[in-house]
Amino acid sequence: MSTSTTLYRFRIQVSDIDRGFYDALDFRIAMHPSETHPFLLSRVLAYALNAAEGLKFSPGGLSDPDSPCLEIPGQHGGYKLWIEIGNPSTRKLHKASKAAQTVKVYTYKDPNLLLREMKAAEVHKAEAIEVFALGSNLLDALAETLERDNDWHLTHSEGSLILNIGDHTVEGSLVRHTLT
Repeated sequence: MSTSTTLYRFRIQVSDIDRGFYDALDFRIAMHPSETHPFLLSRVLAYALNAAEGLKFSPGGLSDPDSPCLEIPGQHGGYKLWIEIGNPSTRKLHKASKAAQTVKVYTYKDPNLLLREMKAAEVHKAEAIEVFALGSNLLDALAETLERDNDWHLTHSEGSLILNIGDHTVEGSLVRHTLT
């Protein structure tokens, strides 16, 4: 018997001081049976930290490995924004940087591994790809509070993330890396 997909709802009040973005998000996200909590929570945080008109999760989810995890389609084809989670292959990042104006990676793994792979491979415009590292302490603490229905208040300022979840406060960092 196979494990089924689990659906989570997130209502997130976002105060992204760095971007000057303040909004209330309300969305549902499916967790594939093979998906881990760090991967799911990285997708949720990437969505909240990049919330903009047109941003959406890949329609095929994890079953479509050639599509971005999150995307904003371009007006004339391609993508305005392509977001990957974890440590995607350099082949996928090469494809992404050719198809998108902006490419970002949100990783819960060691970002130096990805940066070394990108440096060794021929990735188109690799120096323009932004890699954001989410600390495992942050994701572990969020996993402990995860429910099927979640209400969060997220504040992002100068690489610091503060999440108020009920009477819990979870703090962590978002560290930006590039190949330059």
